[in-house]
Amino acid sequence: MGLFKKNPFGHILFLKKWLIRIMGAMTHRRFKGFNKLQIHGSEIIKELPDNNVLFVSNHQTYFADVVAMFHVFNASLSGRVDNIKNIGYLWNPKLNLYFVAAKETMQSGLLPKILAYAGSVSIERTWRAEGKEVNRQVKMSDVSNITKALEDGWVITFPQGTTKPWKPIRRGTAHIIKKNKPIVVPIVIDGFRRSFDRKGIRIKKRGILQSMEIKEPLDIDYENESVDDIVKKLEYAIEQHPSFLKVIPQEELEKEEELNKEREWRY
Repeated sequence: MGLFKKNPFGHILFLKKWLIRIMGAMTHRRFKGFNKLQIHGSEIIKELPDNNVLFVSNHQTYFADVVAMFHVFNASLSGRVDNIKNIGYLWNPKLNLYFVAAKETMQSGLLPKILAYAGSVSIERTWRAEGKEVNRQVKMSDVSNITKALEDGWVITFPQGTTKPWKPIRRGTAHIIKKNKPIVVPIVIDGFRRSFDRKGIRIKKRGILQSMEIKEPLDIDYENESVDDIVKKLEYAIEQHPSFLKVIPQEELEKEEELNKEREWRY
């Protein structure tokens, strides 16, 4: 790799590699130390092609979710199945790995800007800006950038567009799937909301068992399935369809909500 070789977004790969190594070393104990990350299904990762793969996941924190995925994906590519032991896998990380994030989030400080260089495809949210509800047109340059990232490698996206659970899937993700016809791999995570603050930077509680389940790629008929069909398929795949609420007793939901409020007050 040439010292100044760049990716399609103009980022120098040598610098990106070192950012991933350093940030990975700094965050490893958050998932394999005072907190534990339980992984299922990571053997799927090594079987995927080098590009045009879209990972879709539920969302619990701004940054910890995607950092954990960087760890798991690179560990799997290095031959580690369902574990992230021995961070030697960070020495040669996958450099064509991207994640979709809100532009204002990735410009909100030094750390987000560093993470953005490591792999963000930053977009302008059409439904929310600066904490307020908005309604604006999708920027075609944002869509083009996601396509560019898929053509180059793998893309992680959180199709609900929020860290709040049970929110609807944004139809834009389904449009991207129909347009680019990627392999779509669902991921379901849990425990991150209890481990970290909303941004996923500050540790809220130690000793939390986090989980990440990587599922088999979805079977999608890109030509004949409608956007609504794909949206529904994504809701079930990442376990955010409203029907999943029915299997959780109401008293348990109320108890969890009270615990969340208590944690916010305490920390």
